[in-house]
Amino acid sequence: MRVSLSWLREYVDVPDLPVDELERALVDLGIEVESIVDLSGTVTGQLVVGEVLEVEELTGFKKPIRFCLVNVGTANGTGEPQEIVCGARNFAPGDRVVVILPGGVLPGDFAVGARRTYGRNSNGMICSARELGLGDDHDGILVLPEHVVAEPGDDARPVIGLNDIIVEVEITPDRGYQMSLRGLARELAHALDLDYSDRGRMPATPGTAEPAYPVEVRDPVGCDRFAARMVRGVDPAAQTPDWMRQRLTIAGIRSISLPVDITNYVMLELGQPMHAFDADRIAGPLVVRRAVPGEKLTTLDGVTRALAPEDMVICDAGLPNPLAAEGDGMPISLAAVMGGETSEVLPGTVNVLFEAAHWDPAMVGRTARRHKLFSEAAKRWERGVDPALPLVALDRAVGLLTSYAGGTASDEVLDINHVRPRTPVTLPADLPTRRVGVDYPPARVAALLEQVGCTVSRGVDRLAEDPGEVAVAAGGGETLSVTPPTWRPDLTDPADLVEEVVRLDGYDKVPSVLPTAPPGRGLTGQQRRHRAVSRSLAERGYVEVLAHPFVATELADQLGLPADDPRRRAVRLANPLSEEEPLLRTTLLGPLLGIVRRNLGRGLRDLSLYEIGTVFHPRPDAGSPPAMGVDRRPTDAEFAAADAVVPRQPRHVAVVLTGDIEPTGWWGGGRAAGWADAVEAGRAVLAAAGVPDRQVEVRSAEYAPWHPGRCAELLVDGTVVGHAGELHPQVVATLELPRRTCAMELDLDALPSAPPVGAPTVSTFPPALIDVALVVAESVPAAQVRQALVEGAGELLESVSLFDVYASEQLGAGRKSLAYKLTFRAPDRTLTVEEAVAARDAAVARAAERCGASLRGA
Repeated sequence: MRVSLSWLREYVDVPDLPVDELERALVDLGIEVESIVDLSGTVTGQLVVGEVLEVEELTGFKKPIRFCLVNVGTANGTGEPQEIVCGARNFAPGDRVVVILPGGVLPGDFAVGARRTYGRNSNGMICSARELGLGDDHDGILVLPEHVVAEPGDDARPVIGLNDIIVEVEITPDRGYQMSLRGLARELAHALDLDYSDRGRMPATPGTAEPAYPVEVRDPVGCDRFAARMVRGVDPAAQTPDWMRQRLTIAGIRSISLPVDITNYVMLELGQPMHAFDADRIAGPLVVRRAVPGEKLTTLDGVTRALAPEDMVICDAGLPNPLAAEGDGMPISLAAVMGGETSEVLPGTVNVLFEAAHWDPAMVGRTARRHKLFSEAAKRWERGVDPALPLVALDRAVGLLTSYAGGTASDEVLDINHVRPRTPVTLPADLPTRRVGVDYPPARVAALLEQVGCTVSRGVDRLAEDPGEVAVAAGGGETLSVTPPTWRPDLTDPADLVEEVVRLDGYDKVPSVLPTAPPGRGLTGQQRRHRAVSRSLAERGYVEVLAHPFVATELADQLGLPADDPRRRAVRLANPLSEEEPLLRTTLLGPLLGIVRRNLGRGLRDLSLYEIGTVFHPRPDAGSPPAMGVDRRPTDAEFAAADAVVPRQPRHVAVVLTGDIEPTGWWGGGRAAGWADAVEAGRAVLAAAGVPDRQVEVRSAEYAPWHPGRCAELLVDGTVVGHAGELHPQVVATLELPRRTCAMELDLDALPSAPPVGAPTVSTFPPALIDVALVVAESVPAAQVRQALVEGAGELLESVSLFDVYASEQLGAGRKSLAYKLTFRAPDRTLTVEEAVAARDAAVARAAERCGASLRGA
């Protein structure tokens, strides 16, 4: 939100402060300051008021050009008229304009000098509002109104508001009251210890028995207050005053017409969004209700929007609606977000109906996101608006309109009020001290909360008698019964009140004391495993990525998951960041493959990526979580009930490979990544996780989204913990990935705990190296043969590795040869040839028994 300091000074008497002190005062109250700009420094040099004396139209050019003589008094040092070439046409002789003389610099570091152009001398420039940084209007130069008192040659900065300071702050979602001059002025009064008079609590014209306009509210939950007042006979030609237009421009709001500008001005001033209807364009009574499926509304931005049943709409009951019941009328406004075209104020409007209501913040937030329509009004509604403001805002808007456009305000005032009073919060007086570690006496706590606007009464600690009251027992100490003000919907619990006490008393008074670290706590086993796996993959050339856990509903179809695959059952978010990705992932591959596709689109071809993260599996028959406040620690039963609803979140690791895993160079050709590399990545993960090799088994499988003939499942102690291999060609084509893209995914939480690691035994005796080539059926996995060799060789076998795979007609159809290098070593002696050969023969015999293997050439 952007406002000028001069406007703030109408609410609170802010002294002249350096910019850094003003910023520090706001930051100390928890307000994020985007910028504080002194406008007087944005334009350097001589910026003066000029009076246009003569205008000569220059012809023969592609665009209209005018040669002007401008009286700038003695500002140019000579008193002679200044010669200036200008392309704007919205001024005439006798008008007063803003002139920057040669040597001046405009915002954007635009230097102005004297030059010859279009055959004439041009000494300076006549400025537009956008060139001065005062707005976006660049259609013509800035012409000063007749009522402005200024002589040629006077400094133009105070005349056009360039002597002001602009404050821009970012408002957090829980502090909607700060999105107004009323709220920011209150904060400045707190920060600088100044007197503050709340204009939002001024007496207002009350509602009358006879309404200003017939209105029926069908849903008091979505709209618990609706107020309206009529102004008849306004001057349709009345213009928005310059001071109002300038303040709206600084706030980033475009001036439209006087009635509409007044609603925006009151919204900025008090924080109450309003709407102005052309009363003559409404055919019947107004009906406030939820939308009916199929209804549409063309909003003020010219977009026709399909309405949802949760949207609140204001309808004209005089317009028949074939989709709704009789008397429901046609929608003419998307409540709290944006009005409709059929009832908007036009240049000829003479009867204006002002509406000020109070809407449900949750409803407004969902409607704004659903329609992607984040208007200034919607931003305030979803953060919370004071329900006590509608009548005050109506009085302010009516007063401004009748002052500048004439007309007669109706005596009738509509006020449909279903607002429930605020529930008191019971606060133990010593809770701020206990939570923060700073001594806050009860009197100080009460004074600070009253400064916020709360009503505080002191008493003896008790339990809440009203079921709706928030109560905290403090063990017999003094308690405060605190009723938050209507403009602070964020104050609902004792913790919120504690935060206000600390904020107003000063965060700088809270000592920065680090807690003593408890001894003997290192990384958990899961953390050590996570780091070991990540380090192992990184050392093998994989690059870690972090993907968002949100996926689209069609991902399961894109991955080719069977209809009964449990991974199709996903948790749907109630309030997703994007409607296109409303589900939580059940596999890491979906988001990971999306990252691969994004990198491919940016020109990268050789990729080896990995991610370690959680997946989400919904619990069957999960109900709703129990309601838990922040006033006390939840009970074990509440924890258990909440945990029963939370989806299971096992931690997985996944890798994806595409392109070359070994690059091509002067040393020779490279090697494309294949299914074996994905399987090896799985083995590396298991080894890094501390799973002994003897417990690991790899065998062929069929599992989506992998290729049926090039997919392996990884087993630990007979339990499947992951899959690896080449992705299915249909999946690759659907996701627009390169052919033969490979992947691996493994459930880390399914792995057994790593056994204690003993000190390795180092033998000083030489090894015995024996190679064996075994012929097996083509369908037999090499890992199965390797496992059989390990089991048969016994304790003398130190290592075994596959170094060759061979197939030919001599071996026979459907047969292959697997060559392994066996290393034998004894810890206490040099092995004899007979011992090594016996161990080799035992290994081959076990492979023959388990896999049908035979020695090649035997």
